[in-house]
Amino acid sequence: MKTRYISPLLLCALPTALHADFSYTETTQITGGAVIGMMKAVGVFSKQARQATEPIVSTVTIKGNREVRSNSLHTEIVDLDKETITTIDHQKKQYTTMTFQQMKQQIQDAMNRAKEQKQTEANGSQPDADMSFDVKVRNTGVTKDIEGINASEAILSLAMNATDKKSGQTGSLALTNDMWMAPEVPGYNEVRDFQRRFAEKMGEVFSGSINPAMLASQPGAGKAMADMVKEMSKLKGLPVQQVMRMGTTVDGTPLPAASEAPLPQVKSAEMPSAGQVAKDSAASAITSSLGLGGFGGFGKKKKAAEAAPAENADKANAPTWAVLVESTTQMAGFSQAPVEPSKFDIPAGYKQMEPKTANQ
Repeated sequence: MKTRYISPLLLCALPTALHADFSYTETTQITGGAVIGMMKAVGVFSKQARQATEPIVSTVTIKGNREVRSNSLHTEIVDLDKETITTIDHQKKQYTTMTFQQMKQQIQDAMNRAKEQKQTEANGSQPDADMSFDVKVRNTGVTKDIEGINASEAILSLAMNATDKKSGQTGSLALTNDMWMAPEVPGYNEVRDFQRRFAEKMGEVFSGSINPAMLASQPGAGKAMADMVKEMSKLKGLPVQQVMRMGTTVDGTPLPAASEAPLPQVKSAEMPSAGQVAKDSAASAITSSLGLGGFGGFGKKKKAAEAAPAENADKANAPTWAVLVESTTQMAGFSQAPVEPSKFDIPAGYKQMEPKTANQ
């Protein structure tokens, strides 16, 4: 669900009108990055791990004040009139219903905990790195045909930079989104209007790429969000295809978009740590402050014996960026045909469960 909160940033007020039905399909697949090697290793023993790299086809449907996003694993129903979000697990045959107020409270609690943790860390010791944020949108002028639609390329780059106070070296946790923008699709204004009304009901605007609690704990995050709004105003049209990468870079090197550089072949299941990329505590400071230290060893410092060979390596051949995960999303099947109300029903026999709290 988080991946949808970036779009309200682009929305402005629209005149009140009767709402028509609209639907489309969205196919998402993990297409590269170091995480592929890890999944291949455990996939021999785990069906779930093997399925993680398979494409997920979701159908998104808008009908009045309701939206349903459904695939073979999960369905999510947002009802603006009831102010509820219902999440259905088709594997467990269970569903939960959470009110907008409950969701806002969970997010607020998470933000408060992040601030408290940050304050505790600040009281214990001085931070080892200075943090900064960088957001940019580039319209490249390149075009290509996607499902019969002439789309133009726009690249969103976002980096959270950390500069080590002792060494002066800089490492970044970076994200790029290579978006292929199509001219306006007839009927898609129903999606934008629904998202605007949803954002107004929630009273918050969130970034789909970055956890709001994580941003709230970082100095300069407010300016980063303002910069994102400004930069994303440069986007025109509808992103019918997106290739998103998340990874690490060193000394201000940008994380290249999919159209700018192919990914290196993954030869092993070992997840490269930020220390291998930034070769300094700057990147470790990023992952520590963002709470990523336990993700597959990402951000962990090497032992002295392990770090020694890296220190003697030829710096000229050292990589300046690494991609942890790359995913591709494509939209298709746009339709203004009437939608059956039954698409918003809970499947028969499914058991209702209480939604999990932030502490669970």
